[in-house]
Amino acid sequence: MINKYKVDVLAVAAHPDDVELACGATVAKLTKEGYSVAIVDFTRGEMGTRGTPEIRIQESIESSKIMGVKFRENLFLPDCGVELNNDSIYKTVSIIRKYKPNILLMNPPHERHPDHEAVNRITRNAMFKSGLRKYTTELDGEPQDIHRIRKMYCYMQSYDFPIEPNFYVDVSNTFQIKMDAIRAYVSQVWVPGKSEPGGPVTRLSRPEFLDELEARAISFGMKIGCRYAEAFYSTEPIGLDSLSKLL
Repeated sequence: MINKYKVDVLAVAAHPDDVELACGATVAKLTKEGYSVAIVDFTRGEMGTRGTPEIRIQESIESSKIMGVKFRENLFLPDCGVELNNDSIYKTVSIIRKYKPNILLMNPPHERHPDHEAVNRITRNAMFKSGLRKYTTELDGEPQDIHRIRKMYCYMQSYDFPIEPNFYVDVSNTFQIKMDAIRAYVSQVWVPGKSEPGGPVTRLSRPEFLDELEARAISFGMKIGCRYAEAFYSTEPIGLDSLSKLL
């Protein structure tokens, strides 16, 4: 039976815009290369200082179109209340088994926002249980098959990784797509002529915030000899079946 939801890459995130801000150019590069990507946001970001849950959902839909994402859904867990518990694990196991990714991207383990750290713990726990035959889940009333992978990579957010990134992705040809996807969140970042003037100031709503994102991408690009790059950390050792894979 064909799985209509099967994707190459699944990106999970605590909030709408996490993926875009951290690895949106990598996602856009994957889709431009013909690979399928799904994004699952754990919350609607309803505790955010700016915008509303409804607005952020709509912004995430528009952003997904810009990046070429195939599927996007929300688990509707409580913002600022994401916890490692039976409910969050079950829901995450179900989405892993639903999309059956070859690669999974997620929030890093050490971060400024506790929800980001919680999603990392939940996802790692869920990935293990997703491979257990006696841990049962259902989708649309039907039992799901098991699925487990070891290719789980954390994207970089507010904090630098405690160690050097395991690898960088050259995103020079898709960095502007990433920025366009971020600008879809007009309630969160400053977009001249679109964002509502006034209101509370946040880290993201400062006009210089997008410049800071570009500066980081340039600094990562310098490390690997390109214009822009995004950084990743692997939760598992990275193995190659041949050094020729790097040729």
